[in-house]
Amino acid sequence: MDMEPALSTAPLWSYGLAAVSYLAFALHLLRWRHGNLRDPIDRALLGATLATTLWAAEGFLLALQPLSFLFIAQAVFDSLRYAGWYVFSTLLLRTATTASGRERPFRARWPLLVGLGIVAAALTFQALLATEGMASEAVLRGAQYAALAQSIFGLVLVEQLFRNTTSDSRWHIKPLGIGLAAVFGFDLYFYSTTLLFSQIDSDSFTVRGLAAVLVLPLIILTIYRSRARKLRIAVSQSAAFQTTSLAIAGIYLLVAAAAGYYVRFLGGSWGGALQIAVLFAALLLMMVLLFSGTMRARIKVLIGKHFFRYRYDYREEWLKFTRTLSSAENAPQLGQQVIRGLADMVESPAGTLWLRDGDGHFYRQSARWNLPDCPAREPADGPLVSFLKTSGWVVNLEEYRHRPGRYQSLTLPEWLRETPNAWLIVPLSLPGEVVGFVVLATARAPLDINWEVNDLLRTAGRQAAAFLAQIQATEALLEARKFDAFNKMSAFVVHDLKNIVTQLSLMLKNAERHAGNPEFQRDMLETVDHAVTRMKQLMMQLREGAKPAEGICGVDLAAVAERVRKAKAQQAPAVEVKVHSPVFARGHEERIERVIGHLVQNALDATPADGRVWIDIGRDGGMATIEVGDTGHGMSPQFVRERLFKPFQTTKQAGMGIGAYESRQYIQELGGDIRVESAENIGTRFLIRLPLIELSQSSDLQQAEHP
Repeated sequence: MDMEPALSTAPLWSYGLAAVSYLAFALHLLRWRHGNLRDPIDRALLGATLATTLWAAEGFLLALQPLSFLFIAQAVFDSLRYAGWYVFSTLLLRTATTASGRERPFRARWPLLVGLGIVAAALTFQALLATEGMASEAVLRGAQYAALAQSIFGLVLVEQLFRNTTSDSRWHIKPLGIGLAAVFGFDLYFYSTTLLFSQIDSDSFTVRGLAAVLVLPLIILTIYRSRARKLRIAVSQSAAFQTTSLAIAGIYLLVAAAAGYYVRFLGGSWGGALQIAVLFAALLLMMVLLFSGTMRARIKVLIGKHFFRYRYDYREEWLKFTRTLSSAENAPQLGQQVIRGLADMVESPAGTLWLRDGDGHFYRQSARWNLPDCPAREPADGPLVSFLKTSGWVVNLEEYRHRPGRYQSLTLPEWLRETPNAWLIVPLSLPGEVVGFVVLATARAPLDINWEVNDLLRTAGRQAAAFLAQIQATEALLEARKFDAFNKMSAFVVHDLKNIVTQLSLMLKNAERHAGNPEFQRDMLETVDHAVTRMKQLMMQLREGAKPAEGICGVDLAAVAERVRKAKAQQAPAVEVKVHSPVFARGHEERIERVIGHLVQNALDATPADGRVWIDIGRDGGMATIEVGDTGHGMSPQFVRERLFKPFQTTKQAGMGIGAYESRQYIQELGGDIRVESAENIGTRFLIRLPLIELSQSSDLQQAEHP
């Protein structure tokens, strides 16, 4: 291993300052604890500090005289420095606490074992380099790879430490994590360039000591921050999975790089090409493994079984499951999300969802994921659904095949026995009912279905059942609202048909007496024509909705009032029409005529033959006014206040109580209002106000010609 010549005094200052700084920090630790270091973390910190001091001192000597044995000695102290920080970081992980704050030991001891194994490998290579006759290109490369592995694993430990720190303790651990990550990251760059160019970069070598000095304040800050409060670290399942995957990937890449080097070294003229081929194949295999669901499932099962007391991180599982269900936009999509959410909990690659049909007598397949469609029906009172309802168990079909007696009287239906790789049946239950059930396919990796898995699946099934029941209730409510809107519109149409039938019945009643009267015959034809037109409009309204096809326009109220008077001419008393001034109102002519006709008909029904019924057309400011009054029996103030404008409220025996409600709804849609004054045995007066439309009698051009 060569080093660029002409080193300046900068390395002396860099490593000398690092040695003095870390020695002072070690003495401060001894003085702070008064020489009584009972806490293993304090002892590990002191050991890491002393190892860093020796490493810096050796770097100072190497800067004075770059001899070969000093290179080896500095590498040895470098490995010891890494070992010290590995032990310190691992002990911090062992002080992890539970969510309740009760301390528990960190069960996974593999970080310390792996880290010390890497250090041991590095020391072995250094020993071989120091042995005369054993130093070779292969040993030198092995030492460089081992040094690179030390920095990579250091970053893995820092990532594990920082990621798993609880939110209330992250403020304490953050400076230490940043400092160690900076040192290990710089060493990663240093050893990478050394391995790539087969020589030590003098600038990087110089800066290593100064980098160690710069991170020392961050380490000191962490120690003083945590004096009053112990660090609380909680190791999560996801963090352990990511860290394990990162460590495996790092080790895999180191092995692949070493294999590529030896292929090149032994391959002769084909060495370079073979090295590239080996590296490409290794990277391709790593990508396949990284994206393999089976491999990910096996790693998760391995971590959950050997590193944690409980298999699941319940907070993460519940948040993930809730996000999965909430991402659905409609019922079919929710069904598939339910399958995926439950399948992810047990690493299942497929499943189907069965829900009750409309009449509630059968369960049908309503959603599927990576399984074929099944047209079968499962009876709601069959043995499968009855067992799920009474027991609430998650049925393990593998266990059922080997121990059917555990499931008592359960008999599997034929369609379930024919489902490929059917594994688990998860009930979706609410109190007193089974909303549905999910059939999951066999997991990607072998998984023991114990009490923990059963409890998680049953609880998740209840939440999924609540989501599905809510969606079903929402759809039923929307359907009911649609029927309600249709029934409401039908009530309006029936009300208008009743008025038309009443008018035609009255005409037929008088037809025998006036059959020979030509004037009556003309009125009869006009009435029939008007009735036919109205019924066509009602049919169109039923087909196209509540709103008429034509747009809003100016309506001549005087002409409308006159048509209403003629339509009611056969009834008594005669309707009086008074027009103070021609006015045009905003609205639909047919609907305004219907409103006025309804009010006039009510007035006629409530007024004796010797009374009065009138229509008064006028204007009030910018509003057109329509007054419909009578001298009939009137209404009580309580009826006007509480019942008049509510649907299906009426004082007439044959009435439907829908006309006044419809009239006010339409008047308000136009931007107008309707008022009523009534007194019992005196009469009633309705006053309608509508937006006025002014129609010009001459063009603007003619007005401009006569200034």
